[in-house]
Amino acid sequence: MATEKENVKTFVRNKKAKFEYEILDRFEAGIVLSGPEVKAIRAGKVSIADAHVRIKNGELYIKGLDITKYEQIGYADHDTLRDKKLLLHKHEIRKLSAKITEKGLTLIPLSVYAKGSFVKLEMALVRGKKLHDRRADLKKKAEERSMDRKYKIR
Repeated sequence: MATEKENVKTFVRNKKAKFEYEILDRFEAGIVLSGPEVKAIRAGKVSIADAHVRIKNGELYIKGLDITKYEQIGYADHDTLRDKKLLLHKHEIRKLSAKITEKGLTLIPLSVYAKGSFVKLEMALVRGKKLHDRRADLKKKAEERSMDRKYKIR
């Protein structure tokens, strides 16, 4: 979603997503945040390891997005694990809700980044991989590495 031409700074990536899930489609959404949450994210104090996206009452919410408290705030405080609303067009939300009702599909966050002055979330519609699929991926990766080493130009 993020292109090289725009001013994009990635704060956190879900590195296990490609290993554990088969990514079918990617989406970009804005996040409704308070001021201290934005400052904490810009300071790199965010984790998407246990986060997932849910549709509730026709709106998207991310659950489990952990934004650590920003140290230099005075009176303003925030709940670190509150559900945050995601901003997408209604037609995109309807399309996603129709796909999620299919067996085995879910929405997971891939990365949190700043695009200009806005904090965005890249999420993906995914299907979980079976254990044998993950093993096959590891085997293929190991074979590619050994071939690269074998035929490396010295």
